[in-house]
Amino acid sequence: MLASLLLLKQALLLGRATTARSRARARPWFGALGIALTLACLGILVYQATWQLAGTIRPRFIAFMQLHDRRQFNPAHWIQRGRILDHRGTVLAESREQDGGVVRVYPFGPVFAHAVGYAHPRYGATGIEALGNVALNGGLPASLSAWGDLGRQLVVGDKRPRGQDLITTLDAELQQQAVAALGQRRGAVLLMRPDDGAVLVLASNPGFDPNQIAAALAARDDPTSPLLNRATQGQYPPGSVFKVVIAAAALEAGFSGRLDCPVEGYTTSSRYPRIRDHEYYLARREGRTWGGHGRLDLATALAKSSNVFFAQLGVAQGRDGLATIAERFLFNRTLSLGDGPGAQMHTGRLPTLPERDRYGLAQAAIGQGRVLATPAHMALITAAIGNDGLAMRPRLLRAQAPEPLGQFMTATTAARLREMLRLAVSAGTGRGIDQSQLAIAGKTGTAENPAGASHAWFVGLAPAARPRLAVAVLVEHGGYGSSAAAPIARDLFLSAARLGLLD
Repeated sequence: MLASLLLLKQALLLGRATTARSRARARPWFGALGIALTLACLGILVYQATWQLAGTIRPRFIAFMQLHDRRQFNPAHWIQRGRILDHRGTVLAESREQDGGVVRVYPFGPVFAHAVGYAHPRYGATGIEALGNVALNGGLPASLSAWGDLGRQLVVGDKRPRGQDLITTLDAELQQQAVAALGQRRGAVLLMRPDDGAVLVLASNPGFDPNQIAAALAARDDPTSPLLNRATQGQYPPGSVFKVVIAAAALEAGFSGRLDCPVEGYTTSSRYPRIRDHEYYLARREGRTWGGHGRLDLATALAKSSNVFFAQLGVAQGRDGLATIAERFLFNRTLSLGDGPGAQMHTGRLPTLPERDRYGLAQAAIGQGRVLATPAHMALITAAIGNDGLAMRPRLLRAQAPEPLGQFMTATTAARLREMLRLAVSAGTGRGIDQSQLAIAGKTGTAENPAGASHAWFVGLAPAARPRLAVAVLVEHGGYGSSAAAPIARDLFLSAARLGLLD
């Protein structure tokens, strides 16, 4: 600041001298030069003053410069960012002084890499680090005295300014369990509360070590894509978990009948292969015959995950029915998990199909063809079923107010679906995870994948009668959802019950 004042003084003197000489020599352009120099020095003074006062009057300026000004002596880097905590106070990220500077430390390494993200003076910020950047930098003090303290720290420099702590909705114990359950497999888990959208687990595997972010970013071509947040950005064919959406639409449209599901399967034209049920292929592999499901109602068809039933239902709903689903369930969108950048969530992709493409409609209804979904979107849809049809925006920060996204279905439809999903676990494809301690409602999915083995899915609610948590689990190339994905969900629900999160 002193240097800036001296520069201004010299500029003013130079301007006066130049003006005097210009009058003597009749050279008015020297006066203009003096004015230009004066304005330049004033600009320098304003810039320096902005830095000195930014902590008290322009907090977002600090956040911006900390991310985008890469100079070694950038004053914004003096600030010690606040900690990021889970909902119990476990530290997920903190700043520590080291060698005269400040380094950001992530105690859990890759476990929270995609949820918490990273903050680095050269590489910027992602995840919660970006979502809460202003507060973490001390830019939103809670009182006038706190504003004054931050300003004095910036101006006097007697101690390093510190930002605010952020408390998240995440649960460190459940997050670690989800990542450990995925093991060496690629996949994602999202666990959330249906009533307020709080996200307890946002896991994507493999992850990266935010403590070594330079090395992680240098490995962008890694075929396992560790930088990809599979929970919110990864789009996969949903397979049979999409039947939950088709069932909801059928109930909303008043469907209450039965459909014939013969062993021969279903097709819309001789030009296309027949859509068959899993039992047909299982019987053929085992060298035995199977007589088909016969006539099924919606609840039984969902429990048995009948492709033949839902293919017919999709064709009956038609192009307009799928378009209504896309609109009501927020397909083809990008949603924010907060009020700022750094936490974007893709929903699924449900393209508009021509009415004449009946086979495409049949494929879409069983979660194949051109339909894609993200684990986060399937968790959101499942949570809406557990919340009387009302979808709440997924949120990562405790201070963020719950926000409704829309009524996906009526409360009556949601209640009937909960009963159907409970049947799917107690007597259907999910019966392998049924146990006496906790009634789980859910749907398995095994999605065919042209690039390799099938993807394994499970979406579920617990407790079934009064859901407190909703989950979506995806295991890439995991095979059957009943054996690869459903046990992960069951164990998370049981741990949540032990922690008192289902009370």
